[in-house]
Amino acid sequence: MELVKLTIDGIEVEVPKGTTVLEAARKIGVEIPTLCYLKEINKVGACRVCVVEVGPRLLASCTLEAENGMHVKTNTQKVREARRAVVELILSNHKRECTTCIRSENCELQSVSKELNIRDLRFEGEKTHEDIDSASTSVVRDPEKCILCGRCIATCSEVQTVHAIGFARRGFNTKVAPTFNRALANTVCVNCGQCIMACPVGALYEKENIKEVWRAISNPEKFVVVQTAPAVRVALGEEFGMPIGTRVTGKMVAALRRVGFDKVFDTDFGADLTIMEEGTELISRLNKGENLPLMTSCCPGWVKFVEHYYPEMIDNLSTCKSPSEMEGALIKSYFAAKMGIDPKNIVTVSIMPCVGKKFEGQREELSHEGMQDVDIVLTTRELAQMIKEAGIDFKNLPDEQFDNPFGEGTGAAVIFGATGGVAEAALRTVYEVITGNDLDNVEITAVRGVTGIKEAVIDLNGRQVKAAIAHGLSNARRLLDMIKSGERQYDFIEVMACPGGCVTGGGQPIVDAKTREKMDVRVERAKAIYEEDRHLPIRKSHKNPDITRIYEEFLGQPNSHKSHELLHTHYVKRDRF
Repeated sequence: MELVKLTIDGIEVEVPKGTTVLEAARKIGVEIPTLCYLKEINKVGACRVCVVEVGPRLLASCTLEAENGMHVKTNTQKVREARRAVVELILSNHKRECTTCIRSENCELQSVSKELNIRDLRFEGEKTHEDIDSASTSVVRDPEKCILCGRCIATCSEVQTVHAIGFARRGFNTKVAPTFNRALANTVCVNCGQCIMACPVGALYEKENIKEVWRAISNPEKFVVVQTAPAVRVALGEEFGMPIGTRVTGKMVAALRRVGFDKVFDTDFGADLTIMEEGTELISRLNKGENLPLMTSCCPGWVKFVEHYYPEMIDNLSTCKSPSEMEGALIKSYFAAKMGIDPKNIVTVSIMPCVGKKFEGQREELSHEGMQDVDIVLTTRELAQMIKEAGIDFKNLPDEQFDNPFGEGTGAAVIFGATGGVAEAALRTVYEVITGNDLDNVEITAVRGVTGIKEAVIDLNGRQVKAAIAHGLSNARRLLDMIKSGERQYDFIEVMACPGGCVTGGGQPIVDAKTREKMDVRVERAKAIYEEDRHLPIRKSHKNPDITRIYEEFLGQPNSHKSHELLHTHYVKRDRF
């Protein structure tokens, strides 16, 4: 490896050739402020907040490669004044509603302004005026808060290859918007919410549904049931100052009861149910040799991506509803009958790591007898806000257990939150059902980790079942293109739209750019997911006694007529523009 030596603020540093000055400075503890820079995603030097002095010039350190003999100054009067001027100019055309902004106290522009000791603005003049785009069920755009950093565009186009947004117009009137200035709802946006995670300010955020939930809880005629996805329990604590990847399952349940929900269920139960249905569907397709590879359908962003970009492969998608939708359907049928409650008086609320679930929840295909399976979807961030509104001391809550009959989940269910988890859970069950043998080592490590596309081969009584796992839609696109060209052949495919899977979904706590440089959030949260799996007494979906019971009492068997009526769905072809 070729190394180069340079001097930064009088300190000699040696770094690999190709290292930027920004990266080199951070190796010696010098923090250069940034706004448009996002590690491995956006490195364009557009905002100029990271300028440094090299000889007589001011250069953007995020794009400037270190060279032998280079002398860099990061803390001169010239540098400080240039950075202040840039940030003041950004602020002069920014809708400064900091106290009421959804990103208050978690805004990178706010943080940079504080670091640069900006107390007043020298530049006041005309501001751009744009309407808020709130037509989408999942994502809201506020162009007046946009700082034109381009991080959302890079994420949408490079990481997800969706291309729903881009730069429009020129000069002072430049803005980020969908093509032809459409509403985001009328584009190919798949509602993954990764643009929200990339945005350093409050220009992009989830469609908030908190008030609807408070109204339901306050209505004495409504029986309000909540369920929580596996990934929520390994991220919620971050909203209360706990380290990234802290497991807070018991505290989360306690908080939900104190917020006022009548029953607190675990979406893990729905995940185990999904494995029973999807696993049976896989076995059937393998035996018939039809519509292979079977593609998972748990992720609403991935499903909508297929509907837009690969409609010819819709029949490859599993007909299974997602775990939360399955559970919602059972709450309004099986549970309602058991409790003697009119399902029309039940409000089902899902706490999800995902803004795409808001879109999913309103799909006509995910309803039964005129009722949506899930009435309201909240993100992890929204749940945290409700807990704060209720004045609950989250960190000091005792651990409590989920309610039954949908409170018991297995280790196979909880790993749904990480990329590879659905495939691993399915293979744990399919192996035992087909071979009749116990799978002693349930940890199928070949499907774990953050490699973009992973492969695994499982021997099922002499039949080699090939599985592929992709996360992030750019990887999904690569995988599908290889299948279409005949370059690859698989029996089973798992795709999660968000890089890392649900653990870093668009509804999870937002992690700022500096923290993302220092740690891989996907890995830390996934570690907690796998730790939860190891601590659960049952780690295979088909071994869950409550799953066995619901088939005996209500559904009959996996893929039965009753199961198809309540737990399966269909998809639609969508435009590509």
